[in-house]
Amino acid sequence: MRTSVVSAIVAARTMTGTCRMTTQQTIGFIGFGAMASRMGDNLKKGGYALVAYTPSGKGGDGSTPFLPSAANVAKKADIVLVCVPDDEALAAAMYGENGALAGMHENQLLLNTSSVSPEATDALQKAGEEKGISVIDCPVSGSTPEAEAGALVVLAGGDDALIARAQPVFDCIGKTTVHAGPSGSGARLKLVINGIMGAGLAAVAETIAYGLAAGLDRSMLFDALGEVAVISPHHKRKIRAAKDGDFTPQFPTRLMQKDMRLLLDAGARLAVPMPTMAATTQQLSLTRRAAANEDYSALIGVMEHIVANDA
Repeated sequence: MRTSVVSAIVAARTMTGTCRMTTQQTIGFIGFGAMASRMGDNLKKGGYALVAYTPSGKGGDGSTPFLPSAANVAKKADIVLVCVPDDEALAAAMYGENGALAGMHENQLLLNTSSVSPEATDALQKAGEEKGISVIDCPVSGSTPEAEAGALVVLAGGDDALIARAQPVFDCIGKTTVHAGPSGSGARLKLVINGIMGAGLAAVAETIAYGLAAGLDRSMLFDALGEVAVISPHHKRKIRAAKDGDFTPQFPTRLMQKDMRLLLDAGARLAVPMPTMAATTQQLSLTRRAAANEDYSALIGVMEHIVANDA
């Protein structure tokens, strides 16, 4: 038992480095939204050139060339980095005659930073292996402020040699790389982390609603929660914004609700009981109906609205 515990700790080691590039390389982005564009800015600072494709056909301020298909991007790039919102978008971007895999060559590196299901992750790994493409699942933990600061935590699944090849890229977009294990481990670890984040926010929202309904002063309540150790720094940031009614999206509700749904499905496949995650998913489904594109902390506003008329 002791040996297995030590092995698990070693397998989950963290690595840090400096954003640097030894030779000029081009990163091809598939998806270039709020998170990816900020990652791209930091890669440019590290000396990388960028090309990009977005399914909408839109994007950019002119500083990054946009190409007409994912396959075109893959042909132009040394390394392909995909950052799309869900399984369906990943499939559309990767497969078919215009998909990235059609434009990639043997031994080319494909970095999948998307938060998608373990099944979609494993399918992409298998498809890559069939073409001799080196695939790393490497979703990131952090929101837009961390992406802008190059302070994401990269959750990477793959063998040591592949992670080493990708490390210069990871060092530009993140403060830490966690080698979670073999291929697919990064995607699974991301679901664990986001489940904790979602359930934590739901607990905050429910207890704030209780405090307001019980007659506590609103400003005192929000300020007090910013001082206590039981609230994480991430959730303290959400509470500060919610106090001002600011739900500017750093992590949109639609994406958090999607990740909770993926976690529930993954847990059910392994017969893991997750009643807390189920309840949180329902709360976020309600919030998605009301505020799909606002930050997922809009759940605090939803709960506050429910009790607002009780005074």
